[in-house]
Amino acid sequence: MQQQIWDADTAQGYDTPGSGMFAPEVLGPAVERLARLAGEGTAVEFAIGTGRVAIPLTKRGVPVTGIDLSLPMVEQLRSKVDEATVPVIIGDMATTVAPGEHTLVYLVYNTISNLLAQAEQVECFRNAARHLVPGGRFVVELWVPELRKLPPGQAATVWQSEPGYIGLDTYDVLRQQVVSHHFRFDETKQARLLRSPHRYIWPAELDLMAQLAGFELETRHADWTGAEFTAESRSHVSVYRLPETQ
Repeated sequence: MQQQIWDADTAQGYDTPGSGMFAPEVLGPAVERLARLAGEGTAVEFAIGTGRVAIPLTKRGVPVTGIDLSLPMVEQLRSKVDEATVPVIIGDMATTVAPGEHTLVYLVYNTISNLLAQAEQVECFRNAARHLVPGGRFVVELWVPELRKLPPGQAATVWQSEPGYIGLDTYDVLRQQVVSHHFRFDETKQARLLRSPHRYIWPAELDLMAQLAGFELETRHADWTGAEFTAESRSHVSVYRLPETQ
């Protein structure tokens, strides 16, 4: 299913240089924070995609190896940098292992929720642990489910509405599943729709997954700049760390 979503059409239209998730005020703090967490070591990015984070992080001096399931997304990355600069392994982020020992593994922009079963998400944490040296960190950027916006009988929330774009989520609260719908349109009568399924995860559940893999929660903030995480935060950046000795 994920290969069908992240196909050639999606890959070609994924990058939005200078705006959205590629805006300097969004991307810059993420790269700086990850560079500090990696220290003098190396990093692995699960679901590296088109290299939005990995390429500037590499330029920042942190060697990055990527894992991704989508060949078209990696082909877009290859139009920017070669294999020697940012090596990528095609595979599932819950099971595929990149060679070497690393100080940092990271998942950005909600991608752990692309794994649609709890067991797969737990395995993702265990896979991160396999890559890390003692004291290494696993960073997860993830949205907070907005179930408080769902009155009885309503199954969808509009989470963004702006000229040319509407984003809404439909929830299955029994199975903890959500489908994100992205509508893009212009002055014509035609609209482009992209749908992506996810399994949403509460922060406390994420912490338990981390514990099962041997991690401890080190910090949690509302964004990459270090803003306080509160009950009103729509997303979080959580940093998990392995013990220094195992």
